Amino acid sequence: MKNYILTALLALSILSFNLSAQVKTSLQEVGTQELAEKREALKEAIILNYLGVKNSLVKSDSVQAIKYATAFASLMDQFKFKKLSLAQMNEATTTREEIKKNALAIAATSSINIQRKEMDKLSVNMWSIIERFKPEKTTLYKQVCPMTGTTWISNDKAIENPYYPKNMLTCGEVKASI
Repeated sequence: MKNYILTALLALSILSFNLSAQVKTSLQEVGTQELAEKREALKEAIILNYLGVKNSLVKSDSVQAIKYATAFASLMDQFKFKKLSLAQMNEATTTREEIKKNALAIAATSSINIQRKEMDKLSVNMWSIIERFKPEKTTLYKQVCPMTGTTWISNDKAIENPYYPKNMLTCGEVKASI
């Protein structure tokens, strides 16, 4: 009898963990269609500006990277987490602050090499909570350069390495998708 009760409790705890770990839609997060549409538009803008930074680094265009990183950091300020436990909220908020710090470091320099170092940090932090920012109808890919271990996020499976575009543009592999 004890085994059945323990098994049932274990099954319930696993089920509740899996339900809380699922990605919520914008409508589930905010409750009304109007607010959900605004939230989706903000998520899309966040991802578009992140991709703008990444694509600027692929082109070695530090000026465009500054522009996109500045907009990205501003959008991160506007994003509010919803429907999270206190522990999840604290973790997500701390990570968001790190992401903003990385984006502002990219925006603060015209040195493409420094921008690329900060982009790797930004990408690792961003991927850790990507399910919070991913627009519903978008697939995103975590890509990694196996030679250096650097990470970036793309909306395309095709590899365009933002860290070594002249010598290793297609060096990388898709490690995960969401």
